[in-house]
Amino acid sequence: MAENGQIQSNGNKDEALSIFSKYQSSFARRLKKPEAMSMLMTEFNLTESEAQIFFQAFDKDHNDVLSLWEFRQFYQTIGANAHDMIELFRKLEEQDGSGTVDIERAFEALKNVDSGKGKLSEDEIAMFLKTTAGDSKTIDLHKFLNMMCRLKVYKGVE
Repeated sequence: MAENGQIQSNGNKDEALSIFSKYQSSFARRLKKPEAMSMLMTEFNLTESEAQIFFQAFDKDHNDVLSLWEFRQFYQTIGANAHDMIELFRKLEEQDGSGTVDIERAFEALKNVDSGKGKLSEDEIAMFLKTTAGDSKTIDLHKFLNMMCRLKVYKGVE
C-alpha cells in the first residue's frame, strides 16, 4: 500500500481510483447509480443500456450504489474491454431476438479467448458454458459478462 492509502502495483498510479474519484461527490468512496452510470458511459464508451447491464452485474449488494470495491471488480476484470465484450456477445447472439447466445458459436469463440491461464481446453470451455447456462440452458448478456469475468481470473486445475 502506498502512503496515501491507494493500492498500487509496480509503482503505477491507481487508475481505478483515479477514474472513480472524478465522479465522487463526497469522500464516501461510493457512487450513486446516476453518477456510476455516467462514469460507465463516459469512461468506457458504453450506451445507457450497456452501462445499466454492467451496473447491475457489479452492484453486488443491489443497493443502487457502486462502491469503490465493486468498481475495482469491474475495472480489474473488464475495464477497457467492456465494449469488446458487448460486441462479442452481439456476434454470438441467437438470431431469434431472444437475447441469448448461440452455444455452439460461443464454444467456437471461446477457443480464441485468453483466460487467466491462457487458452482453454475444449473440456474447460464446455464446463464454463454448462455452468453459466445452468438449468435454463441459456446465456443472456448478464450471464455472459459473469462468465467472461470468471474466465479472466481462471487459472485452471493443476
